[in-house]
Amino acid sequence: MKRLFIIRHAKSSWKNSSLNDFDRPLNGRGKKNAPLMGRRLRKRHVIPDIFISSPALRAKTTAEIIAQKVKYSKEIIYDDNIYASAEIIIDKIIKKVDDKHKTVFLLGHNPDLNMFVEDYVDFDENIVTCGVVEIEFDCKSWKDISRKKAKFISFDYPKKEQE
Repeated sequence: MKRLFIIRHAKSSWKNSSLNDFDRPLNGRGKKNAPLMGRRLRKRHVIPDIFISSPALRAKTTAEIIAQKVKYSKEIIYDDNIYASAEIIIDKIIKKVDDKHKTVFLLGHNPDLNMFVEDYVDFDENIVTCGVVEIEFDCKSWKDISRKKAKFISFDYPKKEQE
């Protein structure tokens, strides 16, 4: 079994219009939601074997906060291809993950994340900022992931009521 957590970056700031999109930081809500979602993942005892993120500032900051909250101590891999990519690129990145890794966090941007998730499971909700979609694949190798082997497990986001 392989588990994939698709995570959208936390809410970013549009305050400084002179910044390009890549350099936008988190806003106040994003700075609250990223640790919240990290704590929720930790409460579920979810720690990735590998954490792959877009290098855009808002994504990088979100990844660092979540990594710290789940006690992920390895290096976060920043992949330029995740920023402003297409779902096909995300698919290629996931399929190249070393099979020794059972649990993967991939943190990026919409609409690409939504399209990737829709390709694998019947999920038609918007992945809101700092939303986390969990998919389980019934296979031993990441290169073998497919829609047939995919199972939607959960969708969590900052405003979701917790049991």
